[in-house]
Amino acid sequence: MYTYEKPDNLVELIETRVDRFTDRPLFGTPDSEGHYSWLTYEEVGRRIDDLRAGMVQMGISAGDTVGVIARNRVEWAVAAFATFGLGGRFIPMYEKELPQIWRHIIQDGGITTLFVANGEIRSQIDKIQKEVPDLVHVIVMDGNGDMSMTALEEAGRRQPVPSLRPTPRDIAVLIYTSGTTGSPKGVLLSHGNLTSNFIAGAVLFPELYTESRSLSILPWAHSYGQTAELYCFINVGGSIGFVRDVTTIATDIGKVSPTFLIAVPRVFNKIYDGIWAKINDTGGLAKKMFVMGLESAAILRDPANQGSTSFLTRLKYKLVDRVVFSKIRQQFGGRLNAALTASAMMNQKVAQFFTDIGIPVYDAYGLTETSPAVTMNNREANRPGSVGRPIKDVRIVIDKTRSDRTPEEGEVLVYGPNVMQGYHNNPEGTQRVMTDDGGFRTGDLGRLDEEGYLFITGRIKEQYKLENGKYVFPTALEEEIQILPWVENVLIYGEGHSHNVCLVVPDTDKLLALSETHGLRVSPGGVLEDAGVHAMASEAIADHLKGKFKGYEIPRNIILAAESFSVDNGMLTQTLKLRRRKVINHFSDRLESVYQVASFP
Repeated sequence: MYTYEKPDNLVELIETRVDRFTDRPLFGTPDSEGHYSWLTYEEVGRRIDDLRAGMVQMGISAGDTVGVIARNRVEWAVAAFATFGLGGRFIPMYEKELPQIWRHIIQDGGITTLFVANGEIRSQIDKIQKEVPDLVHVIVMDGNGDMSMTALEEAGRRQPVPSLRPTPRDIAVLIYTSGTTGSPKGVLLSHGNLTSNFIAGAVLFPELYTESRSLSILPWAHSYGQTAELYCFINVGGSIGFVRDVTTIATDIGKVSPTFLIAVPRVFNKIYDGIWAKINDTGGLAKKMFVMGLESAAILRDPANQGSTSFLTRLKYKLVDRVVFSKIRQQFGGRLNAALTASAMMNQKVAQFFTDIGIPVYDAYGLTETSPAVTMNNREANRPGSVGRPIKDVRIVIDKTRSDRTPEEGEVLVYGPNVMQGYHNNPEGTQRVMTDDGGFRTGDLGRLDEEGYLFITGRIKEQYKLENGKYVFPTALEEEIQILPWVENVLIYGEGHSHNVCLVVPDTDKLLALSETHGLRVSPGGVLEDAGVHAMASEAIADHLKGKFKGYEIPRNIILAAESFSVDNGMLTQTLKLRRRKVINHFSDRLESVYQVASFP
């Protein structure tokens, strides 16, 4: 049994912070031109009180389940905290989702009241509502009709209702997993699960304080964005600006001026690629200075050189930092101190790059079932290549019976106040992942070093054997290949075969440019079919992986595909993880044809 620190529930969190940070900005919403307007803690708190009272008038009470289909916005947070204040459960869903997934979640979760972003989603829900008879109320966030959020808040304003304070063990949210390997499962997270998690995480980051600001990129429908950003920033009295779209991140960063970002490696990979593209296009003295600065930074951060670096090296770095790196930081709004990334490991080359230009990015690890944080790197304790050490009150055990690769490696088991209460309506699934003594089986393979840093080495469900019996962990290969600037998406395939093959969705413009540097003359329309381009791309990938992976892991063949992996076509989850089975099924003929050609020339 754990003793929870205060606040130990999300109602107490928002109400105490509204009282403490009354006039401070909380949420920033952009218009179509990217101009931001901000609501204060007091204004948001008033809307929560009004909506809670309006929901009571609709007959919603403690124990009821409320859902939302909307991207991150003020109304999302207002609906969530109003639900918590009624003693209800909250279930978030993504706007960009298949209607059958909505139907499954609404039905499985027992949602009786649903908030939707707009009339278009409302129309889609109307088509499936007859299949989910428990769904009684559908409330539109954008609109002014009787069943609008505005009308509900206006009604509640006239008849206030006090909030309830849940216990730490009461269920706060059901977050349905992204379903990379099957139907989404509803993860039951209590108030104490969530509050203990952001409190423990914030301790490691003194950078988070009242002046902190985030640009909200990751969906709150996922536990990472919800806990690490929404709850954590409210806890410290910080503020959150909403990104307009993934295509406007660079512009919105400059306007919001975040101090700390919560993101995933793909975001930083794209920024890294963009910075290098600009530097290469500029060339000349600017590029020479940029490279000189990075070389100096590499010398300065090398532990072997601590205390013995030359005055000239330090001078070079300071010069480049003032003339070049500071301008890059200014493009991030000029206040960005650091960033946290999870969902996948940061490529170390990219991570070191951001550290060298003055914006360190720290790897963390967690799962929806762990609220989500398990381990974190931070400024005081950062081991590149690891995902950090366990946060406060969390314990990791390595089950070495679950791997035969190395003596130190096994399945990562997690114990702590962050571990979920179970899967909703799924006792068998819960039993499969929970140990008798309360630990959670993550399904991830890892090892702990002598100082307690966790290294994730693979995913049990994703590992496969080649024909020769050797294990392959495709994710590690894919993450490394993804850093190549001409690679948009990648899949490694080879289970039961003699060798691996690599399916790549390229950035065709960058692939054409690379082809030209190799003396290949290819038309834009023929770049994916050209044999010379295939040979060049295959060699580039092999060279990039050499020395980092074993020979049998490096793919021998490459397939260049035009159709990208995306959330819209179902090949990526909402948090941009690969839906491996979906991609393999979609490209199965092309993947298998490579082996047929190789076997029967």
